[in-house]
Amino acid sequence: MSTDPHLWLRHKARVSPYEVAFWIAALIVPYVLLPKYLALASQIAIMATFCISLDLILGYAGIISLGHAAFFGIGAYAAGILSARGWGEPLSGLLFAAVVAGLAGWIIGFMIVRVQHLALLMITLGLSFLAVEVANTFDGLTGGADGLLGIDTWKLFGIWKFSIWGHTSYAYALGVSFLIFLLCRRLVHSPFGLTLEAIRENPQRTTAIGVANRRHLQWVFTLSSSIAGIAGAMLAQTTKTVSLESLGFQNSAEIAVMLILGGTGRLYGAIVGTIIFMVARDQLSGMNPKYWYFWIGILLMMVVLFMPRGILGAMQRLAAKMSRS
Repeated sequence: MSTDPHLWLRHKARVSPYEVAFWIAALIVPYVLLPKYLALASQIAIMATFCISLDLILGYAGIISLGHAAFFGIGAYAAGILSARGWGEPLSGLLFAAVVAGLAGWIIGFMIVRVQHLALLMITLGLSFLAVEVANTFDGLTGGADGLLGIDTWKLFGIWKFSIWGHTSYAYALGVSFLIFLLCRRLVHSPFGLTLEAIRENPQRTTAIGVANRRHLQWVFTLSSSIAGIAGAMLAQTTKTVSLESLGFQNSAEIAVMLILGGTGRLYGAIVGTIIFMVARDQLSGMNPKYWYFWIGILLMMVVLFMPRGILGAMQRLAAKMSRS
């Protein structure tokens, strides 16, 4: 293969037939084979978008966050409040949520890019707790512990109504998730994406050769925050409610588990991990609502012990061994 980095990037960015088949199946299978699970499928698409946003900063830039749900919740409340105040058009609500969450990410980013390791964990964790308390304090705007009610999402393009059956919700969530995926795929297979990986692997060396580490990290953190806000807005628009849990630490922890299950540094790892976690949660909570987290914990430990690069990473290694044999 050529050593030209631009040719290498173009090679990495090629769309494989497996990817095309995956997205076609994602569109067709829920409607044809699993119509009763469209509401769950729409939540999977939304959380996959959220997980991709975390993968951008953790898997590619090396920014560890335990409070990424703060931006998810900010986006949810932004779109929800906009709708509750009389403007329920979904696409402009997504844009508004992306701007608000991105602005919050840009401001927080000034602090995030200046710390590492334990300090970074503590700051992001504190951000999550702070966001919950702020939302709870301004209960006249957010609904506080009772949640934000009165959300009225208008018909998509003035034609398709959002219903409890999830037909419109799934198409909407999958379409937005697909566009976000394409954007992130283009980003990570660009010189900017390569720079982020170089910063993650050796920040001292990139600084020595003149790379503006903090500026690159702040930009990707802002983009990640906007995408998380879009995911939160989709959840608010499709479920027509927002609660404090959307901002909380548990939401951040769950999305991190999804990413670890699928494999960090692989956008499809975020999607695979989300599917496995959400389906497992749905099935396990149905069998035992009280102890289903126990089995999720067992699954996570097994993956970390035997598949340290996640399920997708293990599948890629297995495929490489089979191709060599």
